Amino acid sequence: MGFFDRLKAGLQKTQNKLVHEIKRIITFSPKLTSANIEELEAVLLGADLGVAMTEQIMAAVKKAYETQGGQGFDFFAIGRQEIERELGSGIRPLKRLDGQTTVISIVGVNGTGKTTTTAKLAHWMKSQNLSPVLGACDTFRAAAIEQLKLWGARIDIPVIAGDYGADPASIGHDAVSAAVSRKADYLIIDTAGRLHTKSNLMKELKKLHRVIGKQLEGAPHETLLILDATTGMNALIQAREFHNAVPLTGLIVTKLDGTSKGGMVVAIQRELGLPIKFIGVGEQPDDLQPFDPKQFAAALFPSE
Repeated sequence: MGFFDRLKAGLQKTQNKLVHEIKRIITFSPKLTSANIEELEAVLLGADLGVAMTEQIMAAVKKAYETQGGQGFDFFAIGRQEIERELGSGIRPLKRLDGQTTVISIVGVNGTGKTTTTAKLAHWMKSQNLSPVLGACDTFRAAAIEQLKLWGARIDIPVIAGDYGADPASIGHDAVSAAVSRKADYLIIDTAGRLHTKSNLMKELKKLHRVIGKQLEGAPHETLLILDATTGMNALIQAREFHNAVPLTGLIVTKLDGTSKGGMVVAIQRELGLPIKFIGVGEQPDDLQPFDPKQFAAALFPSE
C-alpha cells in the first residue's frame, strides 16, 4: 500500500464524517439557503478546519453557486481546491545545509510520540540516502533513552546518549560533536516532553538550544513541534504557546489515523503560518512522510 492509500485510510474517520454530512445536507436541499449554509459551516468546524478556513471554503462555495447554480457546483472539488491552495502556499521542505550537519530539534508535550517520530524521521532520511544521527536528550522520561536506542538498532542509525538525570544541554553538545565528526547530514535531537506552561522546562529547552547554537552556527537549524492530531484544536494552543517560547520552523502531525479531526492540520497552518513538514498515519517506520498538500486535500475531500 502506497503512502497516499495509507493517508486516505488514516483520514477515513475525518473524511467519512465530512462526506456523509455534506452529502446529507446538499441532497436534502440542493439550493444554498441560510439554514444549510449554517449546517455546512458546522460540519467543517466539526472536522476542526478552523473558523478562517471554513469561511474561506464557504465564500468559494457561495461564489460558485451564484455563478453556476445548484446543479453546476461541486462542494467537494471546491473544498479540495481551497485546502490545496491554502496549504500549498506555505509548503517549505526540510532544511538541509551544504557540507555541514543540519541540526533538528524535536519538541512537544508529553504523549505526542516524539521519540518514535524522531526515529521515523531518521528512517525517512536514510531512505533518501542521507546519513542521520540521533541525540537522546530526553533524560527524564523513564525508558526514553532505551526506547531511542532500540529504534536506532532497529533502523541501524547511531544514537548518542548519556545517563538518566544528565544535563540535556551536555548530551546535546556531545551529540553535535559526534554528528560533525561523522560528517552526518543530519542530527535529530529528541528533547523531553514538556508542557508549554512549565517555565523551568522551557528555560531548559532554551539552554539546550543556546549550547548547541554556540557549538554549531545557526543550530538548531530546524525546531519542529510534534502535534497529536487526536487532540484537535487543543493542538493549536500548544503550537501557539511553544512558538512564543521557542521559535518554531515547522510542525509534524502524528496519529492522523486515529481521529475525526484531521482538519486541524489546515487550521494550524492557516492561523499560525507554520508549515507542516511531515505527517504520520501509522506505527511502521515508513508511516511518516513529507507533507503533500495535494494528497492531503484529495484524501480529505475525495472526488465523487
